[in-house]
Amino acid sequence: MQIGSHRLGNRLVLAPMAGVTDRPFRQLCRTLGAGHAVSEMTTSDARLWHTRRSRSRRDHDGETGPVAVQIAGADPAWMADAARFNVDHGAQIVDINMGCPAKKVCNVAAGSALLRDTSLVARIVDAVVRAVDVPVTLKIRTGWDPASRNALEVARIAQDSGIAALAVHGRTRCDFYTGRAEHDTVAQVKAAVSIPVVANGDIDSPEAARDVLARTQADAVMIGRAAQGRPWLFREIDHFLQTGRRLPPPTLDDLRDIVLGHVDALHAFHGPQAGARIARKHVGWYAASIPDGAALRAVINAQDDAALQRAAIERHFDAALDRAARGARAPFPDPALEAA
Repeated sequence: MQIGSHRLGNRLVLAPMAGVTDRPFRQLCRTLGAGHAVSEMTTSDARLWHTRRSRSRRDHDGETGPVAVQIAGADPAWMADAARFNVDHGAQIVDINMGCPAKKVCNVAAGSALLRDTSLVARIVDAVVRAVDVPVTLKIRTGWDPASRNALEVARIAQDSGIAALAVHGRTRCDFYTGRAEHDTVAQVKAAVSIPVVANGDIDSPEAARDVLARTQADAVMIGRAAQGRPWLFREIDHFLQTGRRLPPPTLDDLRDIVLGHVDALHAFHGPQAGARIARKHVGWYAASIPDGAALRAVINAQDDAALQRAAIERHFDAALDRAARGARAPFPDPALEAA
């Protein structure tokens, strides 16, 4: 897949997710098979550009390119300024958020709320495309609600304005994440425009990726929530698309290396205190793949110290590996004692 002059490594894109796709997670997913990764949503409000959180979100030091930054807002001039600001700070692709369903975003008429006003959609995409000399992409949903699906209209506006690629989540804003994503609308969008189209929504297995690509004829798939706690999903899908065969699941040693490496990166990037807090949710997601993961999650959720948090993860995996080696069912360390 091509976005402007940038050729992606494969057809798998990590979706931007606020509070999740920070630099450590983007780098991990790329290492494990993602061909492209988009940063967390960043605001177009210039008053917030120099906060600690905003600086963190545009930190791409050492990251494999192309660097893609997502911007959100409802004012065309502010969005154009935000695009220029992020390009000046290293962005090689600017992505416009018109897909976020969160109330705090929609309540300020941004994110997927913009789909209710196609004239404003046109003004925003035109302003951003004109503001920068890098490719601009757009992420949308199929519409505001099932009675007003307008993804086709928005896609044509995007193409006419010079948008380089379009990602479509197969739900309306009012669907949030309920039910199953419908990809018929994505297929209609792909058939109607000539720019690359990325299908998003419920792509949680190699077979799902294959089926969505076949059904929509999309150029790529975008994976979000399914990669939380399963970043190796990208590697599994890439292998399956190339060979038609499934990779074996990660071994315990693989899991240990992935989890510890990710937690170390979070501690280093965010600092020991914030890193330990952020690591909790990631370990919670990993717990579904770890033997006796609920016990590990309980320990980590009670632990604020980065070094002790890491040590608890090491002990848990050491116990799991020892049990596996002996084929025994010796008990794991007691969560209450670990937390203490």
